[in-house]
Amino acid sequence: MQTRNKFLDDMSQLMTNAMGVAQGAKDEAQNAMKSMLDRWLADRDFVTREEFDAVRAMAQKAREENEALKARLDALEADK
Repeated sequence: MQTRNKFLDDMSQLMTNAMGVAQGAKDEAQNAMKSMLDRWLADRDFVTREEFDAVRAMAQKAREENEALKARLDALEADK
């Protein structure tokens, strides 16, 4: 026959509650750090990948147009 030990039951309940509080504190700390990081990144003027790719494509197109115009100018100057 097994008897229940009130002290052990109370300690078990206390540990269970402490683990729940610790998990809640961990989640709250993670949320706070994520929020701080999001605010820090928002304060910086970082561009998104899409914006970067769009500007890169525009620069490539401008470079190609400049090369074509240079070739045309060189041909015109060669005819003189």
